[in-house]
Amino acid sequence: MMDWLFQPDTWIAFATLCALEIVLGIDNIVFISILTNKLPEAQRGKARQTGLALALVMRLLLLFSISWMMQLTTPLFTVLSQDISGRDLILLLGGLFLIYKSVKEIHHKVEESGAAASDSKPVSYSSVIGQIVLIDLVFSLDSVITAVGMVDRIEIMIGAVIVSMVVMLISAAPISDFVNRHPAIKVLALAFLIMIGVALIGQGLDFKIPKGYIYFSMAFALAVEMINIRIGSRVKKGV
Repeated sequence: MMDWLFQPDTWIAFATLCALEIVLGIDNIVFISILTNKLPEAQRGKARQTGLALALVMRLLLLFSISWMMQLTTPLFTVLSQDISGRDLILLLGGLFLIYKSVKEIHHKVEESGAAASDSKPVSYSSVIGQIVLIDLVFSLDSVITAVGMVDRIEIMIGAVIVSMVVMLISAAPISDFVNRHPAIKVLALAFLIMIGVALIGQGLDFKIPKGYIYFSMAFALAVEMINIRIGSRVKKGV
């Protein structure tokens, strides 16, 4: 009855799905890191852990409600000959929310002066958690759809999701600290989130944008920025 557990195909599928879930989770980590960095330092770690814990719960709940998820693809209404389902609505609203928040953060980071920034309203803990929950829903849907499309057994899906979330919990703090130390990386991450938001909107309208193109372009931009950071640090040291 447990023969499937000892088959090579099972472990190959598990390893592949873990890798994909981690890659998809990077978007979530970046968003959570940017939001939690607006909180007092004492609350950031707790907010990151809460956000990722909620993401894990949401993914597991969606996995256990696959039959309900499949009904999300049933068209609810039609706009300009385009069928819109429940899944499409989540992706469209999530993409718009991601673009709005990213553009707003870029404006706050680049356009506002230091004096104006210091006079801005403080961000509440509950507000940050609420925004994390909203975007967790979108990323969780994308993650679960990927899992359902790759493997047939829910045990493999649950295992891959748990492993990926553990990796995200471990890496969330270093990623958050790195983004916080380097403003240019934060702007680059926000630009990355805008691209992801556009991709989500396209996906909601049945227009597929290969994520490989997005990840490659951002990896290239990140590599260039890392070189700039390395050169800048060497200049400061007088090397």
